[in-house]
Amino acid sequence: MKSTALAKKISQLILDKKGEDVKILDIRNLTNISDYFVIASASSDTQVKAIADHISKETKKIDEKPWHNEGMSNMNWVLLDFVDVVVHIFLTESRKFYNLEGLWADAEVTEVKDEPKPVRKTSKKADADVTEVDETTSDKPVKAKRKSKKSEVADEEVNEDAE
Repeated sequence: MKSTALAKKISQLILDKKGEDVKILDIRNLTNISDYFVIASASSDTQVKAIADHISKETKKIDEKPWHNEGMSNMNWVLLDFVDVVVHIFLTESRKFYNLEGLWADAEVTEVKDEPKPVRKTSKKADADVTEVDETTSDKPVKAKRKSKKSEVADEEVNEDAE
């Protein structure tokens, strides 16, 4: 997998576990140690671990696994090194302290936002249900009741008798 695609995939995996302030730093023109840094924050050490574990598990499925990792013992700053992509997962306070974005200020930065989930479409049957206001009791909408085939036939017979 190309390093650009891997960086994007990893950033989405971070968002899956509610990682915050996810950024991809393109450092290809600045150094030869790597192509990209993916940097994210987490609000607790448990979340740092969950994000790191999720990345390791999911990238293994696509035959990409970290060559090296660091920080799994204290969870303030976990580093997953995929060679061309290096992932940094920080506790929020640690990220501010180490300020990698400031150290690599010349890098091109891409902020990664969580995409809104698509709204589930309703069925045609649900669309056919009409909401109406019951004027006798309140202004609250109530779901209109569907008539069964049997009651529709009975209504037709009553209407025919009335004519």
